[in-house]
Amino acid sequence: MTSARTRTESRTRSLFALVLVLFTAASFADERWVEGEHYQTLNPPVAVGHGNDVVVTEFFWYGCGHCYTFEPMLTAWGKQLPEGAVVKPSPAVWNEPMRMHAKAYFVAKVLEVEATMHPVIFDAMHVQRKRLTSRLELRDLFEVNGVDPARFDKAFESFGVDSQVRQADARARSAKISGTPSLMVAGKYLIETRSAGSQTNMLEIARFLIDKELAAR
Repeated sequence: MTSARTRTESRTRSLFALVLVLFTAASFADERWVEGEHYQTLNPPVAVGHGNDVVVTEFFWYGCGHCYTFEPMLTAWGKQLPEGAVVKPSPAVWNEPMRMHAKAYFVAKVLEVEATMHPVIFDAMHVQRKRLTSRLELRDLFEVNGVDPARFDKAFESFGVDSQVRQADARARSAKISGTPSLMVAGKYLIETRSAGSQTNMLEIARFLIDKELAAR
């Protein structure tokens, strides 16, 4: 019969082995992802709102083909994040068509149809090849997907939506993004596709930085 001492020693060895594996994995991540090479530290940090969550900001544009292919990857990845981490999309605004698309995102958010309309807008632009550069085009798209046109117009004209578009523009400029999609972790770290090497690497780096932030907290 195994003695209590033997069982305790066995558990201790198992625990030590687990700690060693975790330490080795963390050390490997530290060595694999290099600050200044694979991701950038932002100075000063960018405000991402109040609260204790580690916010992963996704800078995107509905007209960006790379964003379109990245979106399902990001959605699946976001569902596997640990407690205390959250993904928040933030549209880039470099010109008037992009401003119109940013308004579409925030209209959907205000009307609480973001989960429906976010993929619908991507699909409309990349599968149906719609430009969606006018208010009428957007209103029609929302209406087809169950949104009352009067509610759309009210949200589209609201100060709140305009304010959120301005904040998104300021956020992207503060982060000094050079393209989309880009990820920002905790307002401190910027991850871009070119420096990361691939969209898959972007997500791995983001998770490494999330774990780093959560451990520090």
